[in-house]
Amino acid sequence: MIKTHLVRPGERLVDTLAPYLEGRLEPGDILVLSEKIVAIAEGRAVLLKMVKPRPLARFLARHVRPLGYGIGFRRAETMEMAIREVGSLRIIMASAVGAVDRFVGRSGDFYRIAGRRVASIDGPGPTTIPPYNRYIVLAPRQPEQVLGAIKRRFGCDAAVVDVNDVGSEVLAATPGLDHELVRQLMRDNPMGQGAQGTPVAVLRPTKEDKPVSHWPDHVAPGGAAWVMPLGGSADIALRIGRESGDPDQQAVDL
Repeated sequence: MIKTHLVRPGERLVDTLAPYLEGRLEPGDILVLSEKIVAIAEGRAVLLKMVKPRPLARFLARHVRPLGYGIGFRRAETMEMAIREVGSLRIIMASAVGAVDRFVGRSGDFYRIAGRRVASIDGPGPTTIPPYNRYIVLAPRQPEQVLGAIKRRFGCDAAVVDVNDVGSEVLAATPGLDHELVRQLMRDNPMGQGAQGTPVAVLRPTKEDKPVSHWPDHVAPGGAAWVMPLGGSADIALRIGRESGDPDQQAVDL
C-alpha cells in the first residue's frame, strides 16, 4: 500500500500520485485506487450537516439492521443521499426486498437492487480521517477518466475498487484488465479501513516460480498464487511502501 497526503476535492489525481509513483513502477504492475480517493477528488464528498433527510429516509434508516461495522444506512443522512442518487422508488423496492431477506435468511439483495452507486456510498464513521468524518462520500462519477489518465501518464494498468472488511468490488478498470483477478486479490482488504491513509496499492508479479492455485470463494483469503491475465504463472505480491530499503515497505504474497 502507498500512504498519501490527504486528498482534497478538485485535485487532479494523476498529478497527485506522480511524486509517489514516478520511477517506482515496474512492467506488469497494476495500480489499485480506492473509490473514496477518486470520489473525493471529483468533489463527491457532501458535508453531513448540509444534508436534510426527508421523512422517508428517516423511516427507512430506522429499519436498517446492524451489520457489525459502522453505521451505514442506519444514519438518515446517508439514506437520504442514497435516495438522491437513484430515486425514491428504487430505494423503496430495495428496502422491501431487504425486509423479506430477514425472514428467508438471505442478505445483500438491498444492494443488488439499489445498485452499485448506492453500495459505494461511504457514510462518516469513528475511524474516518478528519475532516471526512463529517462527510458522506458518494460513488465516483467518472472513474474511467481517471484510469485513462493514469494509463497514459504511467503506462500501467489500473483499477478503482470498493473494498471493505466484508468484500471487494471492481468499479472500473483499464481495458483488458481482469476484474476478477483484482477483486480476488483485494478481497481481504489489504489497503485497510478507516484511518490507515493508504488509498493506493500496487499489485506486482513476483519472479518466484511457485504452484498456482485459485482461492476458493468460501474461504477467507490468506495466501495464494494466481494466473496472470496474459498467461503464465506468477505469484502476486502486494508492494507496500515506495522504495526498496524503506522500513515501511513490505511485500506480502497473496
